[in-house]
Amino acid sequence: MNKVDKLLLADLPAGGQGVVKAILGEPVLRRRLLEMGLVPGTTVTLLRRAPLGDPLIVHLRNYDVGLRISEAEMVQLQ
Repeated sequence: MNKVDKLLLADLPAGGQGVVKAILGEPVLRRRLLEMGLVPGTTVTLLRRAPLGDPLIVHLRNYDVGLRISEAEMVQLQ
């Protein structure tokens, strides 16, 4: 967990799972993540991290997507 006690997608360990609670950040980034299917109520699984940590491979809605850590930090989980 981070300093403000919110669980973010970027905080999950490989194999960890959560449910999207909210998308934080600037409107342009929020819209992009929402269009990718990261909407509240969606179950996401962090499949793996690249060797240097970035990007993250996330499974949601029957597909896998690569996200930068900075993008994953905008996804708040329940």
